[in-house]
Amino acid sequence: MTAVSIRWFGGPGQPPGICEIPLETFTAAVHLLRLNGARRIGIVGTSKGAEAALLTAVHDPRVDVVIAMSPTSWVWCNVGPGRDGARHPYRSSWTWREQPLPFVPLDDSWTSAGPDGGPVAIRGWYELSERTFADLLPPAEIPVADARADLLLVAGGDDAMWPSLPFAERLAQRRRSAGAAVRLITRHDAGHRPRFPGESPAPASPRFQYGGTPEADAHLGTVAWPQILDALRSRD
Repeated sequence: MTAVSIRWFGGPGQPPGICEIPLETFTAAVHLLRLNGARRIGIVGTSKGAEAALLTAVHDPRVDVVIAMSPTSWVWCNVGPGRDGARHPYRSSWTWREQPLPFVPLDDSWTSAGPDGGPVAIRGWYELSERTFADLLPPAEIPVADARADLLLVAGGDDAMWPSLPFAERLAQRRRSAGAAVRLITRHDAGHRPRFPGESPAPASPRFQYGGTPEADAHLGTVAWPQILDALRSRD
């Protein structure tokens, strides 16, 4: 098995934030794996990485399987600045063939209900933005039914970053409606960061609440792990 881990923002010559990242960044990695003899290409991503993984599979039929953990069902706006250093107005997180993908912006009227100065749960920001910009949701839909790849989704119901379980259920419904295969692994009390066997608990963040508990996050990762290995295994 050959694996490639790439830095796709924040590096030399790259945007400092997740802003108009070319999906060709990921299809180039797919091409590299193919050149090195890989017969089954899988992409594993969490959160915004899952968003990238799903979109890469939609645009590149060479991808055989996507493992999307704590995913979204929509293309969202930038997180942080682009190459120009600007955060606003909002722009797409992604481009394809130099064209920004349709996206959902964030509603900046949202305010946190948590205590000032402590880690913030921003799930409500995304839920509010879905309601505010409902007319922008259809063009920003990630069309997973168009992807040739197998799809495995992992999501926790207590995700405090964004509503990854409803997002994952929506992705699964799109696949099933098109007669395409999908596996969905969930746990109601897990958060944004499932932990696989052998991983230590995720460290606390001074900025964000991620939801879940160390036990629930580890349980979700433990249940998902054998299915992830099976999904990545060569079918030859």
